[in-house]
Parts: sequence; C-alpha cells; structure tokens
Amino acid sequence: MQIRFGYELVYRCPQSTPMILTLHVHYTRVSDLVRPDQLRTNPNVPVTMYRDGFGNWCSRIVAPPGRIRLTADALINDRGVVEPVVMNAFQHPVELLPDEALVYLLGSRYCETDLLANIAWNLFGHTPLGWPRVQAVCDYVNRHVAFGYEFARPTKTAWETYNERQGVCRDFAHLAITFCRCLNIPARYCTAYLGDIGVPAADAPMDFAGSMEVYLGDRWHSFDPRNNQPRIGRILIARGRDAADVAISTTYGPNTLESFRVWTDAVPSA
Repeated sequence: MQIRFGYELVYRCPQSTPMILTLHVHYTRVSDLVRPDQLRTNPNVPVTMYRDGFGNWCSRIVAPPGRIRLTADALINDRGVVEPVVMNAFQHPVELLPDEALVYLLGSRYCETDLLANIAWNLFGHTPLGWPRVQAVCDYVNRHVAFGYEFARPTKTAWETYNERQGVCRDFAHLAITFCRCLNIPARYCTAYLGDIGVPAADAPMDFAGSMEVYLGDRWHSFDPRNNQPRIGRILIARGRDAADVAISTTYGPNTLESFRVWTDAVPSA
C-alpha cells in the first residue's frame, strides 16, 4: 500500500531565530519513499542537514523576523501489515546486552528511573520476563493514564505523569520507557507519523505520534502504550532517549506556533 503524509507548521518570530527541525523520515525508511519529504519554507531560506548522534536526519534554518511556513508532502510504500507480536522474544541479562543498548537503561530528561524504580519492581517484578513483561507495562500505563490534549505540558516527566494520571502520547511513552528501564529492559523514545489505518478514525486532529521501542530477543520491537495495540502504517521519524532528543522543532529565540497540521492517509487503490 501507499501512504501520503506530511505537515504544515507556521511560526511567527519577532527576530531572526535559528531552528533545528527533526521532521524527515528515518533513514531506515528512505528506500520506501515514492515522493520525498522535502522541507519547503515560505519565505525561502537556506536549509542545511546533518545526522545527529542517534542517526536521525535534522534540518537547520534561520527563520527571518515575521511569519514562516514549513511544509512537506510525501508518499511512501508500506507493507500494510500489522506490527508483529513476538511473544517469545526474550529479555537479555544486562551483562549480555550490546554496548549500544546500555544508554537506553539510563535515566534521562523525562524518564526519572531513580524515582520510579521501586514502583516498577513492585508492579511488575512478578510478571514473566521478556515480551509479557513489556506488555504488562503497556497495559498498566494504558489503564493508569487518561489521554487528553488538554493535559499536554512540555515539561511533564514520567514521574509527574505517574502521579497526575493524565497526559498525551509522549507522556504514555515516557512512563512506559521509564518502567522498562527500571526493569533492566532497554527502551527508547520514537516519534512517527501514525494515521488511522485499519482502526476507527479518531475525532481529534492528526498529530505526530510518540511511542517506544524495546530491546528483546536480539532486536528492537515497537510498542505503543497510548494505543496499546499493534498498528498499520507507522512511519518512523526519529529515535532517542526521550522526547528531548527528537523534538520536532528546537528554536533558539522567542516564537509563536500559529498553525500546526499533520496528515497521514492511505492512498486508495486504483
């Protein structure tokens, strides 16, 4: 199947403002692109790109004073199948984990492992190791946290989400990631496009989706504590320790986000 996806972001800046944008599809999906997700700006400004320390493609611009529109409209081939469930994926002892996975056991900006370690072991220490334990974490977070865009707060951490019991998809992901790390399961934050493909359409406007990947059975697997079900058509943008590493935009000066629109739609068969 093919999926059309893209975004339109409109910022207003009172002065020239450097920006870093993490909006391009992850390099692992580039070969699937039919029409590339080229960043276009209005007014036109120079765009340079680099790969960050996690392998994500990032763009650098300097937004001029006034209004700037950032947009992309792309097309990608997708297998159109539900994300796999691998119930026998095993949990590695820490001493046998690959070196590159160890950073995803550490606490980070939004994931306070020190505050949630005892809670994690009390809640999940009795569950079977591996995939069933991660699923138990996702089930708990999905039940424990109420979803609502009115609960969004850019500074909200996993500890605050646990105590407030409300949040948006990134808060669900941060809490589940933190629990997994406390349980010695490497977990990393992911941002992606995720349309309502194969599920009832949501009433809320489309947004970028926050979820997680965990390391089990010698590979990384996708889990989505917010939706808590395997999905079709997730298009990965970036991975990192938490949302601080994969912010859609990082701005170095005052600004106002005046408009925000995201689309992800399956293309009807001819």
